[in-house]
Amino acid sequence: MLDETDLRLLSALQKDAHLTAQELGEQLNLSASQAGRRRQRLEADGYIRGYTARLDPLKLGLNVQGFVQVHLETHGPEYSRSFAQLLATRPEIVSAWTMTGDADYLLRVYCEDLPSLNRLIHEVLLPHRAVARVHSQIVMDQLKRDGPLPT
Repeated sequence: MLDETDLRLLSALQKDAHLTAQELGEQLNLSASQAGRRRQRLEADGYIRGYTARLDPLKLGLNVQGFVQVHLETHGPEYSRSFAQLLATRPEIVSAWTMTGDADYLLRVYCEDLPSLNRLIHEVLLPHRAVARVHSQIVMDQLKRDGPLPT
């Protein structure tokens, strides 16, 4: 069970995962050791799954961000497993969701350029035996960055 202090701690860490126990304690009106123990408990209980660095895709030469909807021709556990394995091998596919509605999957991709996105679609996704068609959308501008979860 999370209390108000736990929620404030999670919120603070989502904004800055580098906060020390001392800094967390100051923000939460706790001692550094209390803040550190709470963080450790939240990590152990799985509320905090890890810490990552957010990189700038443009500085890495990833100039095209897109969303690709994948529509399957054939469904079944074997096809789903095979498609999931394909997704796991492709670094340009940074997120993948199974969806309700028309599309079966929604993929978030980052590519160097449009020809790279074209190759991903035509040489990787469409040749998969379960894929019927794909629909891609290129991001023109991201108005809101991926933000923290509401706590």
